[in-house]
Amino acid sequence: MSGGPPDPAQDRSFRPAWLDRLHFLGEPPPMTRRQWRVLALVSVASFFDQYDAGLFSLALKQIQEDLAMPDARLGVFSSIILVGAMFAVLLTWAADRYGRRRLLMLTVVAYTILTGATAFAPDAETFVALQFLARAFITAEYALAVVVIGEELDDGARGWGIGALAALSACGHGLAYLLFAFVDLLPFGWRSLYLVGLVPLALVAWMRRDMEETPYYARLARSTSGGPSGLRGALVPLRGLVRQYPGRFTAIGSIFLLLGLAERSAFFFAPKYLQEVHAFPPAVVGMMGFFGGALGVFANTLAGRWSDRFGRRRTTIVFLVVMPLAVIAFYNTWWALLPVLWVVLLFFGMGSGVLLAMYGVELFPTSYRSTAAGARTTLSTLGAILGLSLESGLYAAFGSHWTAITVLATLALLAPVIVWLAFPETTGRSLDDIAPER
Repeated sequence: MSGGPPDPAQDRSFRPAWLDRLHFLGEPPPMTRRQWRVLALVSVASFFDQYDAGLFSLALKQIQEDLAMPDARLGVFSSIILVGAMFAVLLTWAADRYGRRRLLMLTVVAYTILTGATAFAPDAETFVALQFLARAFITAEYALAVVVIGEELDDGARGWGIGALAALSACGHGLAYLLFAFVDLLPFGWRSLYLVGLVPLALVAWMRRDMEETPYYARLARSTSGGPSGLRGALVPLRGLVRQYPGRFTAIGSIFLLLGLAERSAFFFAPKYLQEVHAFPPAVVGMMGFFGGALGVFANTLAGRWSDRFGRRRTTIVFLVVMPLAVIAFYNTWWALLPVLWVVLLFFGMGSGVLLAMYGVELFPTSYRSTAAGARTTLSTLGAILGLSLESGLYAAFGSHWTAITVLATLALLAPVIVWLAFPETTGRSLDDIAPER
């Protein structure tokens, strides 16, 4: 018989009230109150960072006209903004030294202030500078959120949890699309969309009170309390990234680089394509994005659940095959099919991101898991920058953004081959078993 009452910290019978209103999350695995609280906090933070991240592409036409951005320089401006994401690795590296919780709150405060300031940008140069800085903190916030969920949840719930985070975060894009439908009616036009980004500042008070350090990092911090300090200690995560599991990092880094190269332009130019080629008005684009995203968001939790059931590796390969084929079809089809293909593109695009994020958490040890997340983001950003630059070059050659995007999308078909050849199966295994410290 038990020697005392059950431990409340291990009680997995609790279900939060808000879960009953979010049917797209499906049936969750049993989780503790702490795990539900952490999921809620990081999901709200990521909801608004994804809202902010999607605004430039969505309101590109309106921003371009207001700030007099030349059409020929749109790819360059977007590339400069994306470069900011490469600095996220400094923030994620710091999270391996100073803790997930502290750096997560810092990123929320910073991206919120910078997004609100963007609403007052007087010219293209100021707009690009503010978004350059905001992108570093937005990128780091989401990378750290995925790491936190991966380290907080049980082994059998990890896939669903990261998928749920992605699904709830993706709703931020839905809010952006919904508000964009009224961009011509808002008092300050596109600038009002950026002012909404100030809302998460209030979230930090709850994060400071209710969010604890992850159990994996807390255990690492205790075990290394007498470890090296100063520059030598600071270099531990970077040294681990270089020396441990180099094959795994090369494989997943190649995929992030490849997908950034091949598919960033496809998502960036989609609103412009719908408005210019098929004469869809902003209200239709907004509604199409909102309802298409609402259907596509199911991919996040479904990808997580399917990978927990059928295997991470097999599910990832399927999603990575379908996504580039959907891009090619979207930019080369009859207008009436565009809403359907948009849903397919969003579904497999979101699902692919979730599955790769899971692998990104699982393939590396706690001591440099956040650093690896930032490094992957850097490679993805580098690929996106190169992809937009190549798109501009191909546009000059073909005279069409849409042909250029089609050519680039074919490169993404290499990604599932890399997964098949280099990725292990991780479903149901503990993080320490998948990637023990060496």
